[in-house]
Parts: sequence; structure tokens; C-alpha cells
Amino acid sequence: MRKLTLVFFSVITCFVCSAQVEHKVDSLLKKIKVIPDDTNKVKLYYALADQYLNLNLKESEKFCHIARALSRKLNYKQGILDYYANYSNVLYINGRFDDCLKLDLEAMEYAKKNADATQFARTMLNVGIGYTLIEDYQSAVNHYEKAKDILIKNNNHKYDGKIYDVLQLLYYRMHQYRKGVNNGLLAVNILAKSKNKVWLQESLSNLGLNYIELKLYDSARYHLNKAMVLANASGNKQIQTTTALNFALIALRSQQIDSIKPYVTKALRLSKANNWHEQEGLAQYGLAYYYLQKKNYINAKLYADSALRLTQQYNIPYLNQKLYPLLSSLFYAKQEPKQGYFYYHKAEMLNDSLLNATITKHTILTEKKFETSRKEAQIKLQQTQLRQKNNLIYSLYAGAIALLAISLLSYRNYKHRRKLQQAKIDELETAQQLTATEAVLKGEEQERTRLAKDLHDGLGGMLSGIKFSLNNVKENLIMTPDNLHAFERSIDMLDSSIKEMRRVAHNMMPEILVKYGLDTALKEFCAEVDHSSVLHVNYQSVGMHQTDISQTTSITIYRIVQELLNNAMKHAHAKNVLVQLHQSDQDKLLVVTVEDDGNGFDTELLKQSAGMGWLNIQNRIEFLKGKVDLRSGLGKGTSIMIEINI
Repeated sequence: MRKLTLVFFSVITCFVCSAQVEHKVDSLLKKIKVIPDDTNKVKLYYALADQYLNLNLKESEKFCHIARALSRKLNYKQGILDYYANYSNVLYINGRFDDCLKLDLEAMEYAKKNADATQFARTMLNVGIGYTLIEDYQSAVNHYEKAKDILIKNNNHKYDGKIYDVLQLLYYRMHQYRKGVNNGLLAVNILAKSKNKVWLQESLSNLGLNYIELKLYDSARYHLNKAMVLANASGNKQIQTTTALNFALIALRSQQIDSIKPYVTKALRLSKANNWHEQEGLAQYGLAYYYLQKKNYINAKLYADSALRLTQQYNIPYLNQKLYPLLSSLFYAKQEPKQGYFYYHKAEMLNDSLLNATITKHTILTEKKFETSRKEAQIKLQQTQLRQKNNLIYSLYAGAIALLAISLLSYRNYKHRRKLQQAKIDELETAQQLTATEAVLKGEEQERTRLAKDLHDGLGGMLSGIKFSLNNVKENLIMTPDNLHAFERSIDMLDSSIKEMRRVAHNMMPEILVKYGLDTALKEFCAEVDHSSVLHVNYQSVGMHQTDISQTTSITIYRIVQELLNNAMKHAHAKNVLVQLHQSDQDKLLVVTVEDDGNGFDTELLKQSAGMGWLNIQNRIEFLKGKVDLRSGLGKGTSIMIEINI
């Protein structure tokens, strides 16, 4: 029976123990002092905990906790998983099986959220071990089955053979021997293909146990014999001892009394040599039984007493269940009924005690399960209430967000309306400014026209009359040569004044603009400037012969060109100017271009300029709702292009 525990817990090192580190404690401590706080340091802490397992459990526990703290600091999830595995091992060796199971359950929940499917399955296997420790075999089987399914689903078959072997032992404990055989056969078939011959020997031996309970002794002998051959070849003393005891059990069950002695003698020799006290007790019980059947009561009593001392020294209560009935039968056979009844009564009391312990244990397990179910129900109720509260909170959040969204939309709408209103105000102000500008420009042109007319018709007529009178007086006067020369010079100056007056009147309101249009007026104006030899002006027009431009627009464009040519002469000191008019019938667009080769200037200075020239040009362009493109640079001349919709 105890062999089950030994074989079963050999799987713990596969799933629980961290990798064994060859370094001794001193060398590990030295390394830890010099390396930084990283994942390698975490692994060294676990290596130290592993080294201390068989030396000092408190130190092992301490280093497990230190490694977990550093893992949390580094957010090292594998380190936290390793903590559960290593500390669970400490709890197991310390005999704290309930705490071990609790920790394994916590590890399983952590792995479910923070690890992959394989690691989750491995923590589930440890939970199965935990349930086995407290003898809750059904829960252990459930977790092993689930873990097996997860590993198979994820195509991880590394532990398949051992899992089936553990399952066959659990079913053996639960007296479900047929299920035990089914899992044992799977384990043997898988492990026979692997390189792990130790696991194969264990699974063959365990499979023999299930066949014995099914009374299929030939099948049991077949698998036990295979285990024995492999154990002899590999020198596995433990399997040799176990199979010898199991062969003896077959002989006992089949009442082949003579076959019992060689097997139990071999088991006794091996168990004594390796200090395996439970196997030693079982072997001594087997010899006591053998000698009882052979009516050698002295040897039977000798081996029975020796086995009884082992049970008392090493606390092996299940062996007493076998020894008390044997001793009772022995004393009855020796015609000592008082002693026979004494051991019979002790056997009854032990059975009652063990039964009560079993009942108590199952009662505790049932209560735990009931308590767990009740807690789960409470948790579900609390989760439901929490979900309802969360739903209410989410509804409030949603309402608040909706209210905020409505407020934002309302504010946005308000801002948009204000923007529209401001745009309308700006549009009205612009229209008002354009109206004012139009009024100023019209008033200016009207005043120019009046002044030009007054100069031409009034002052011009008077000056012409004076000239006519002076010419008549000249014929009736006798003057000296000097006086005649002065008189002729005065007549010339009067002619120059009349010409200048007419030029000024013409510039203020050129008659040719009113009579023949913008193209002709600008052509004549540019020609006059060009003839003055102050500035060479090249005038070009495209598509202007069919253009019908209003008089107001024509006058405004004429004034703009006048101002630009004036700037080219006065400020740019240009030598050559190109004036170009281009009209597009398709786009209904008039483009005016004036380019000079003057000094040029920084266009940013216009923003700071207080002069009226450029401001007048801008006002006239805005009045025409046109667009202007000004490009200039120091020493690069100036180019101005104006686009006007007509």
C-alpha cells in the first residue's frame, strides 16, 4: 500500500520542483550578492530554496518569499508561477497538506489569467496532487482528467504516460480497478515508446496491482515480470522490492504458500539494505503469514513482533490492520484464546478507529465541499449584485456622458451660431466699408471731373483769351528789340502754362477714357510716360477689343495703374516697366499686371508702412472685389498681378 504513495509522489518533481541547481549554497549566496535585481537573481533564489529543502525548511521558505517579492517588483510572471511550485514543495515536506492544496488552487487561478494553457494544466496537476494528499481522490481525478485534456488539446504529450499512471493509482485508491487498468495500459503503451524507463517500470508495477485486485493473476504476473526484468537491468532496487512484494501478494491470494517465502525474503533483504521501513514491515508480515500457514508458530511470532515494532516506531497504522488479525489467529492456533481474543479485540478497535477516522475525514471533506458550494453560491450572488451595481453605475456613466455630449453639442451649436452671426456682422461691415469706399471713390472722381472741367473751360479759356489779347496788342505797339524779346518770352510762358493746365486737367479726368475706354486710355497714358524719357513703359493688352467695362471700374483700374507707375518712378527708380491687361471671356476675369526692374523692397514692410500710396491701391482693389499678388525683393524688382471679376 505505501508503495502507492512513493510512486505517486515521484511525479511531484516533474510538476512542482524547480530545476535542481548543482551549485552549493555558499556559491549561490556569493552569486546573489553580485548580480543585479533581475530574473536571473529570481532563479538563483529558487535554487537556494531548493538546496535548503532537505537542510532547513525555514530558510527554504524565506528564499521562496524573497524570490516572489522580486518577481512582483519586476512583473516577472514566470517567477510568480515558480513561487507557487517551490513553496508548495516546502509545505508538502512540512506536512501542511491543507495549506499545500490552498496554495496550489491559488496558483491555478493565477496561471489561468497570466500563463499559457500548458502552464495552467501543470498547476491543475499540482492541485490534483493536493487533493490526493488530503485523500479527496475524486477531486484529484477530476483535476487530473481536466489537465490531461488541456495538454492533449495543446499537443503537449510530454507527461501523458505519467498522467495515466497517476490516474491508475488514484482509481486503485478509489477501488475502481477496471478504470485503473484502462489508464495503466495507456500509460504502459506511451511510456514503452519513451526513453524514461523508470516511469515505465513504475507504471508496469502499478498496473500489476490493479490486475491483482481484479483477480486476473496471469495478467498481473505478466506486467510485474516485465517490471522486474527492467528493474534488474537498470538496478532499480525500489521496483525490485515492490514487484517482489506484489508477487508474494499474488501467491498469498491464490494460496500458493510455498511461493510466498522467496519473494518476501528478497523484499526483506532489499528493504533493510535501503531503510525502507514500510516495505520491510510488509515483508516481515509476509514471512509471519508463511510460517503461520506452515504451523511454525515460533518464527511466525518472531516476524510478527518485529513487524509490530516497526509499525509502532514509524507509525504505519494500516500494517497493524494486517498484523492484529494474524497475531490473533496465531495465538488461537497455539491454543492461547486469551491472547487471541486480545489481538482480535485490538483489530476490531483499530478498524473502528480507522473507520471513524475515515468517516470523520469524509465528513470534513463533505462539509468543506458544502461550505465551498455555499461560498460559491454567495460569491455568485455577490457577483450578480455587483453586476447589477455595475450596470447601474454604467447607466449613470452613460447618462452623464450623454448629458455631457448634449452640453458639448449645445455649446458647439452656440459657438457656431455666434460664428455665423460674427460672419454676418463682418460681411455687413465689409459691405459698409465697400459702400463707403465706393462713395469716396465716386466723390473723388466727381470732384476730379469738376476740377478738370473748371480748369479746362474756366482757367483754360481765360488764359487763351489773355494770349489772344496780347497778340492783338503786339500789332499796335512799337517796342524796342529788348522789349519785344521779353514780350515774346511772356507769350511762350503763357503757352506753356496753358499746356500744363490742359495736362493736369487731362490727368484728373482723361477725356479719352470716357470716350474710348480703358484700353485706349492706358495705351495713351503709357505712351506719354514713355515719351517723357523718364521711364520706358511697354504696354500690352490681350482680349481687350471686345471688352465692355463699366466706367467706374475703368476709372479705378486707370488710377491703380497711375499710382503703380508713379511708385516705379519715385520709389523704385525703375528704368523699364511692363503694363499688361488680359481679359478672359470664359472666366469673366480681367488681369492687370505691372512689373518693373527697380530696386525692389521687403514686402513685410508694407504692413508697417504709413504711406497713402499702397493703402489707396488696396482700397481700390477691395472696392473692385479683386485679388492682388505682390512679389518683390531687394534688387529683384517688383511684380504686381491684380485679378478682377467683370
